Amino acid sequence: MEEKILYKEESYKIIGACMKVHRTLGNGFLEAVYEEALAKEFEKENIPFNRQVKLNIFYEEQQLKKFYKADFICYDKIVLEIKTVKFVPVAFQAQLKNYLTATKKELGILINFGESSLTYKRIVNTKPSH
Repeated sequence: MEEKILYKEESYKIIGACMKVHRTLGNGFLEAVYEEALAKEFEKENIPFNRQVKLNIFYEEQQLKKFYKADFICYDKIVLEIKTVKFVPVAFQAQLKNYLTATKKELGILINFGESSLTYKRIVNTKPSH
């Protein structure tokens, strides 16, 4: 039985836009540079997005003062976190999982512009969204 890929078309467009930015700029720039270039590419490709989205965190139904900031939320359902590191530590995946839990979104994509080839990892939120 074939497994259904969550938000396949949307993910394909997002990753394609990231690959175009990486192909154009290469690696070595600050994260903010890739973020700005990616916003321009998303606009060009008609990918709906919000940038630097504040994610509220709750403890027992009470909102905490602390919050996260996601680099992008695309299509109002995919959390996109970008990095510019030589090696992606597992902690970045855990960070994205926290973002998914905070937003109750199902899919996150971790993109790394810091290597000679663009790398990405899809993270699926397996926790119920109660």
